[in-house]
Parts: sequence; structure tokens; C-alpha cells
Amino acid sequence: MNAAVHSGRVLVVDDDAAIRTVVREALRREGHRVETAGSVAELKRAVRSFDPQVLVTDVILPDGNGLDMVPELLAEYPAMPIIVLSAQNTFTTAVRASEQGAFDYLPKPFDLAELSRAVEDALVVRGSKGKIGQDAPGAISEDLPLIGRSPPMQEVYRTITRVLSNDLSVLVLGESGTGKELVARAIHDFGPRASKPFVAINMAAIPRELIESELFGHERGAFTGAQSRVAGRFEQAQGGTLFLDEIGDMPLEAQTRLLRVLQSDEFSPVGSSRSIRADVRIIAATHKDLPQLIADNTFREDLYYRLNVVPIRLPPLRERVEDIGELSQYFLDRAAHDGLPRKKLDPGAVDRLSRHRWPGNVRELENMMRRIAALAREDVIGAQLIETQLGQRGDTAPTAQLEANAGGLADAVETHLSRYFAAFGRDLPPDGMYERILAEVERPLLSLSMAAVRGNQLKAAKMLGINRNTLRKKLTELGINPQIGRR
Repeated sequence: MNAAVHSGRVLVVDDDAAIRTVVREALRREGHRVETAGSVAELKRAVRSFDPQVLVTDVILPDGNGLDMVPELLAEYPAMPIIVLSAQNTFTTAVRASEQGAFDYLPKPFDLAELSRAVEDALVVRGSKGKIGQDAPGAISEDLPLIGRSPPMQEVYRTITRVLSNDLSVLVLGESGTGKELVARAIHDFGPRASKPFVAINMAAIPRELIESELFGHERGAFTGAQSRVAGRFEQAQGGTLFLDEIGDMPLEAQTRLLRVLQSDEFSPVGSSRSIRADVRIIAATHKDLPQLIADNTFREDLYYRLNVVPIRLPPLRERVEDIGELSQYFLDRAAHDGLPRKKLDPGAVDRLSRHRWPGNVRELENMMRRIAALAREDVIGAQLIETQLGQRGDTAPTAQLEANAGGLADAVETHLSRYFAAFGRDLPPDGMYERILAEVERPLLSLSMAAVRGNQLKAAKMLGINRNTLRKKLTELGINPQIGRR
């Protein structure tokens, strides 16, 4: 390796002697002076005697917690950047490292080149007061929206912690169902704007002619039907965060108005000449390829660069299969918290789930777990039930077939019925098939609907578009517990 551009004194603290040796030799080859320690007591002595310019410390040490030491060390040595290492690769650890004032966080096992870059960056900014996350609110709960310890999710966590204490615009990229809004909420909830509103708007769900009114509000009489003044999403989110979901579906004329607001930090309601200061953090998200939309002249390049200050790419579930078991149990536990029967997965079930391609990503997995919690009779879920729920034959299914089955309900029903007819060979199914098939669809539809509204029959009837008496009659006929999902 070449000598580091900024060499310095680095203290490495880890209770594993092998890790200390490997890191020490790697950093020395970069031109740094390196001392090592294996405990909190040794850390304190080494800080006084060696006077490190950068501290690299593990969280779990024999006589204490390296992460808990960070505020104390920074109070005494405010110019010393601290890089935290941890095998507890959760979102909690990443956020706590940020909150405590750590310069950077690296999950174990880490890449030596990445650690070298972190040390180099720490030396470059040494002495600055820009420690990340120090203004983030205090209490961190384990009941966090982001679940997973896979390497792709670790990178997501690290990026989130780096933007918590600033107002840089963030663009969250990822396929549908990967949890883009959860990332936006995490940035808001653990940042300094947490006490202010989080306002989300789906650009794909708003009629083109109403987008400007939705974003910026309107005055009374601004257009036909505007009978009173209405505050737009920018005004509703004042002081907080505005999440622009599916930004790739925004019409060009609305993009121009949005760009003007982002450049001037001011907006005017439709039908008004007065300006209102826009004190909001912007987080946008899309599953579309924005550079391709720019090439097709359907998305403004200048707006793209204004939004894409910090990109966060959320991996699809098929790229983080090691998280599937933890995610599945989390969704089952949450279903139990909502009043559904408590379920567990056996290892075979987790293995089968891990071999599915999950075209619908985390949302598809969550829906399946909730369906299993509502309908399965077993307390411990095995591979066979998962196989049935996935609707596949054999051990694994070709990718093309899986993706073809994701085309919608009609495709899924057609596939199911084709197999049903094929099972009888040259014979025909028994008479009365129409009612049997409808009942097969109706039972899970009503069960999941009742679970979704937590047993509220009025809400379920409205959502389904049927009369409440009709719903009550069908629940009785199908033997569905009307209290399902009720807390």
C-alpha cells in the first residue's frame, strides 16, 4: 500500500488480539503510528500516554462498553475523532454511535481498506466541531422500523447516521416494497426535526391538475370548488420533514415549481401573491431510473441534482436473504401485538422463505406473515405451509416463473385454476366449483380485511365496498371470528 497522505497516531481498542494485530499492521503500512489496547482500563491509560489523534474502538470490551465511553472521551478530548466497531450490526447500534458523537461506525466484519479510509477522513477533519448526530434526540428503542444485519443494510444504516444532524436533501432509491418511507421516517425521527411534523405525499396518487394545490395549498376562490383556504403539504410540514414519494411520477410543470421553491426556500399558495418561507427538510423517493427519465426529457436534470444530494439505495429483499428470518419473525410478533395468534417459524420455514425471489420485497413478506398469523392453525410454522403459501411446486422455482406469478391477482388465480384442472387429468372437477372457488377467495379476503382494521366491522365494510349487514352475514357463514385483530 502507499503511505497515507495524512499519517497520524491511531489507538486501536479491541478485546480480540488477532483483530488488534491485523488492524495495527494494516494501518502501519499506511504510515500511521499505532498503539493497541484490549480493555477500557488500557484504553484510558493509552489515551493519556500515547495522545492518539484518532481512536478506533470496539463496543463490547471485557470491562465495559466502548460506545458508552464515547461522550466521556469527547468531553476530555474534543478534537479526537472516534470510530466505533461493532458486531451488534443493528440500526440501534448505528444510531447510538451517531448520537454519542462517534465520527464513524463500521460493522464487523469490516473491510481493512474501508477502515483505512475512515481513519484518513478522521485525520483530515480532526479538530473540527462537526461530529455527526450530536443533536439527535435521546431515547433509542429496539422497536425500530429498519430490521436486518446484512452488509447491504449496514451501509444504509451508516448513511442514515451521517445525515441525521444536517438538512441535506436525501433521495431514497429502491424497488417497490423495500421500505423507502421507513428510511425517510428514521431520518426524521432520529434527527433534530423529530418534534415537528413528518408529512408524506405520494406523487403518483395525485391527479396532475391538483399537484400544485396539494404541495403549496390554495386560497379561497383560487379555482372552481376552492371554497376555503387550504394549507398545502409544504406548510403542514413547516419545521419538519416533507417526504415526496414516487417523485419520478411528478409532471414536468410541477417539477419546475418545486425546483423554484427548493432554490428560493419560499413558496406561494395557488391564487396568492404572498410568499411563505419553506422551513422543511426534503426527502424524495422513487423506484424509477431517474437518469433514464432525464434522457427521455420527462424529468428535470437540475431538480435531480437538487434532490440527489445524498442518495440512499435500499437493497431488494433477494439481496439480503440473511435478514429474512429476522424480518419474518418481527412481522409475526407485530401481528401478535395487534391481536392475531402468536406464531413461530421453524428452521425449515426460514430456509424456504430464503429461497423465494420476493418480487414484492419486504411488503410481500410482511403481507404473507400477517396472512399466516391470521389463517394458520399451527403455532409453529413449517416449510410445507410456506410452500403452500408461496404457491410453488418443488424445492425452488425458476426466477422467470416467480416473476411471472407476480403479475397480479388475475395471474395468480389463473395459475391456481390451471393447476386445479390439471390435477383431474382428463376428468372434470366435481360440480359446484364456482361456489367453492369464490369461497376460497372470500375467506382470506374477509379474514385479512378484518385483521387490517383490527375487528372494526364498519371500517371493513367500507373498505370492501359492501353493506355492514352483508359483511356480518358472510363472517357468520364462513365461520370467521368477527373479533379477529381486535386489541
